[in-house]
Amino acid sequence: MTESLKTRLQADLKVAMKEKDPPRRDAIRLIISDVKSREIDLQRELSEEEEIRLLQTQAKQRHDSIEQFRAGNREDLVDKEQLQLDIIESYLPSQMSDDDLRAFVEQGVTEAGAEGPKDMGKVMGLLSKRSDGRVDGRRLSEAVRARLGQ
Repeated sequence: MTESLKTRLQADLKVAMKEKDPPRRDAIRLIISDVKSREIDLQRELSEEEEIRLLQTQAKQRHDSIEQFRAGNREDLVDKEQLQLDIIESYLPSQMSDDDLRAFVEQGVTEAGAEGPKDMGKVMGLLSKRSDGRVDGRRLSEAVRARLGQ
């Protein structure tokens, strides 16, 4: 974990504790705990890319939980998960706008020489590496699929 993110998490945790904001405090503690656990597993500090991937995984878990809780008609749990998701996303790089995503996909299709849906793997492989956490994998996949399906 880069020092700036570690410092930011610790500072945000202190603020949440001083402001007596249990949901924010708990979400930040969960992020810190997951990062430390991953660093222990790897026996080294995480790179910035690995931090982003970890945060994206946590965000995806929250999205999945929200869908399941909505299906189970548990709005109380949806609100709790949504709050955690918002906090996690605040530590992720800002997401691409729809126009930026279209241009990004168009550039990837051109560079990969993709001609149709069968080339989706080539385009996704190229763009996934370049996205730097600025676009969710599902959203990227849908955009590539839509572009190649034309």
